[in-house]
Amino acid sequence: MNPIWKIVFLFFLALNCTPLFSQKTIRGQVKDAHSEEGIPFATITFKGTHTGIITDSAGSFAFQMHHWPSDTLEITYVGYVPYYLPLPIDQNEMEVLIPLERATTDAVVVKAKIDKGIWLWKKIVAHKPQNNRYKFDNFSYQLYNKLEIDLKNFNSLEKLTRLKPLRPINELIAKNTDTSEGIKILPTYLTEALSHYYYQKKPLRRREEIIAANTNGIKNESMVKYLGGMDQVFNIYNNFINVFNKSFVSPLSDNGDFYYKYSVTDTQYIGNERFYRLVFQPRRKGTNTFEGDCWVHFGTYAIQKINLALDKNADINFMERFSYVQEFTKLADSNWFISREKMIVDFAPMGNKTVGLIGRKTTTYRNIVVNDSSVVAKLRENKVQEEIITLPGAQDKHRSYWDTTRHEALTKTEQGIINMIDTILNTPVYQRFTKQVIFLGSGYFDVGNVRLGSAYNWFSANQHEGFRMRFDVASNKHFNTKFMYHTYLAYGFRDKKLKGMGELFYLPRKHPRQYWSLAYKNDLDFGQKYYGEISSDNIFSFAVRKPNIPVKFINLEEGSFEFFNEFPSGLSVRATAANKAYTPLSNLLPADSFGVSKRLVSTEFSIRLRYAFAEKFIETTFYRASLGSPYPIVEASFTKGVSGILRSGYNYSKLLFSVSDYMKVPPVGTINYQVYAGRTFGTVPYTFLDVAPGNELYYYNKYAFNTMIRYQYIHDRFAGLNYEYNIGNGIFKLIPKLKFRQFYTVKALWGSLSDANKALNFKDNANFQSLDGKTYLELGTGVDNILRVLRVDFIWRVLPKDQTTLPGSKFGVFGSVRIDF
Repeated sequence: MNPIWKIVFLFFLALNCTPLFSQKTIRGQVKDAHSEEGIPFATITFKGTHTGIITDSAGSFAFQMHHWPSDTLEITYVGYVPYYLPLPIDQNEMEVLIPLERATTDAVVVKAKIDKGIWLWKKIVAHKPQNNRYKFDNFSYQLYNKLEIDLKNFNSLEKLTRLKPLRPINELIAKNTDTSEGIKILPTYLTEALSHYYYQKKPLRRREEIIAANTNGIKNESMVKYLGGMDQVFNIYNNFINVFNKSFVSPLSDNGDFYYKYSVTDTQYIGNERFYRLVFQPRRKGTNTFEGDCWVHFGTYAIQKINLALDKNADINFMERFSYVQEFTKLADSNWFISREKMIVDFAPMGNKTVGLIGRKTTTYRNIVVNDSSVVAKLRENKVQEEIITLPGAQDKHRSYWDTTRHEALTKTEQGIINMIDTILNTPVYQRFTKQVIFLGSGYFDVGNVRLGSAYNWFSANQHEGFRMRFDVASNKHFNTKFMYHTYLAYGFRDKKLKGMGELFYLPRKHPRQYWSLAYKNDLDFGQKYYGEISSDNIFSFAVRKPNIPVKFINLEEGSFEFFNEFPSGLSVRATAANKAYTPLSNLLPADSFGVSKRLVSTEFSIRLRYAFAEKFIETTFYRASLGSPYPIVEASFTKGVSGILRSGYNYSKLLFSVSDYMKVPPVGTINYQVYAGRTFGTVPYTFLDVAPGNELYYYNKYAFNTMIRYQYIHDRFAGLNYEYNIGNGIFKLIPKLKFRQFYTVKALWGSLSDANKALNFKDNANFQSLDGKTYLELGTGVDNILRVLRVDFIWRVLPKDQTTLPGSKFGVFGSVRIDF
């Protein structure tokens, strides 16, 4: 080529390439500021111009221009606060992440008539039977769960870790602090679980096999089970959605138009298929409803994606914000099935500016199979209706395993969490710090294979013993995981008596549970039985006593042997042999009133049957705590007292039966009830009869009659009812920020005592009574959730009508502490 033409060619090439070198590029994603989910079809324009685009289905966008039409990008989306992004003039390439905050209800702009929203809602409701995944006879999928917990507003923690012994932790905190959300976030915990889930509609069976669990320091198998998907069913097609044990009306409810306003704000095409955007808002403040939006497929009217949100005014304690996203995918047969869900909860127990937690849970679904014989075959392996199996080695998977099997790659922050946890767990300073926290929380501390404590029992006082000291010693899991011993000694400086207890506990099997126990105890005893578990919130042992009521004390020396066996069906059997010796000490009928010197002695053999179908537990090495059952729990027991064995002086038989349940009755609250009945056959002292549970404190007791005093009524035949109806915010819904809750209680007791037992127990100084077939009835109401933890009960004693001879007041005000969501 001629050199001149070369010069001309290069000159023109340079002219044509100059715009390319000066071209400006901006890429980014628009996301929900709380759920962190991409917002599809958001509008992005250069402020003051008509130049703009919309984001794609993932919320992403990109511009390429020679120059910016204006110096600011305006990002808008119905239901969100507009966002303005300044554009630097001298920057040619930008990559941005734009968080949109949800607007308040009043700020939502409605682009379409409300009638179109109602029309679309009706279409969704009409097609729910076709789109709900529980229409299938059976299905299975592989489930991946990821849970992250972050610490926010941790300035006080930073100050603590500046201390010299804790400086290594401070350095780790500084290295892993995240400020991308505008506030300081410390990622502190991450767990993962991979499982196979199987479901069959008729007969109902569910099975989950956890094949891998990356728990980062937690090796508790019962906790691992709750990382799966068995108890995390969030079905948006249901009429009510459970959030932290509170029932919220689903926007897809059959009666949704009574609770929500609906509007269609957009229509888009994705892959030649048409989708509507439906926005929903609560009609009235103070109701348990969500706000948010969903994309609806035209034709099938199935949900493709739904966003649900709650703010701090929702009837959930300690929560600042709640976001939930659920996505669905179309299967090969054109049915829709859940594919991904994400939940973010912002907890701030003491307010948004104090130390709080942000919990993030992501669940993905793969390898979905519906109506297949392989699912039925797998479910035939179930021994009970519902089974969760943790496969051997599930908690021992190498990191390389997770790199190839997790459904979504970990972010850089999540990888940092795992590295941080691995480092911290192995530092001596962290291990010491953990022991100190456990001691402050429980009062116990471990020294090698021995557990000492509890510090909260070391010192106490009462009118009989005066100043009392107690010290416990027990084995821990490092001693043996199947065998445990526990003993304590106590001494009262007024009565100058040494008391104590010793127990040997053997746990050969945890699932289903079986144990053997041998125990001896010689200490003060309240001498009365509550119908059901003793209220765990009764923490005030020195609470204000009712005036002019003598304090009653009785000593119990008891040796017992117990065997417990549980079956997979939920049925359990507990057999007990016990020798009991009661010594009344003060303000109770003494033993010599019954012709014996000091003690009332009995040897008992009893058996208790308990049926709690699908009951859930959280377990430690030896103990477990019930999380309840979705069905009523039934108990029945038979006890036989035999004279002549170990100085026993009485023959009698006792029957006891009870049914209890906790029921949700959305949208109008919850009901908690227990009905019980019993009978004693034989003539025996009051210690072996039924002593109606009374309360002599102004601290409310859930299982006692709070206007009745202790040892007021004794019976050999009785039946009763405990009933509580919590209606949620009730009349307080007009002031939702208070989060007060209203409730009603009913407690009734019917009882009688045979003439023979009256003759034996009703002495001149006994002060015992019998209802003689009459009804004892307490009615109550009150305010719960005051300052999130306090409850006040107003109790009226309505029956018996002739109350002139009854001690105590016809009306009482009782306080208690309750910690609940």
